[in-house]
Amino acid sequence: MRSMARATSLLLLTLAASTASLPALAQAKDTASQQQVKRGQYLVNYGGCNDCHTPKSMTPKGPALEQSLLLSGYRAGTPVPAVPAGVLGPTQWGALTNGELTAWAGPWGISFAANLTPDKATGLGAWTYAQFDQTMRRGKHLGTGRDLLPPMPWMSIATLNDADMRALFAYLRSIKAVANRVPAPIPPK
Repeated sequence: MRSMARATSLLLLTLAASTASLPALAQAKDTASQQQVKRGQYLVNYGGCNDCHTPKSMTPKGPALEQSLLLSGYRAGTPVPAVPAGVLGPTQWGALTNGELTAWAGPWGISFAANLTPDKATGLGAWTYAQFDQTMRRGKHLGTGRDLLPPMPWMSIATLNDADMRALFAYLRSIKAVANRVPAPIPPK
């Protein structure tokens, strides 16, 4: 009987100790997650993702990021500027961009910066990490679809190690979701 009581006491002590350590484990995981998101933010800023994926306003000092539209891509419903005939070519301009620096025209046609926010309907909110990883490593939409078009530097992003790719995804999942359906690319004429 005593050994049963001892075993029960030991079991209760073990459960109490492990339960007491749960908040510490959760806090350690939360700290790791915060560090991962912070690393992802660093990679987004260092990699210049805002250069194309955040709409801008022109100021006397040049383009300024529209912070409320951080990484939301080409603004839905914005008219696409006409590409003047004869300006693109091997001995001409290689590419043109719109005033917000979110649409690009070149020999590939017209490409639009994607919505990278966690909006489930128009951004990356419904994407899994595997889909994101394959997109960035293969240069294909959702890892198997159409080609990612210039100026998207997917070939550089593809060289990130797994920890950095996960950090990039974690940061993009942490920012404010912006509902903004970016148009599909326009093929060359």
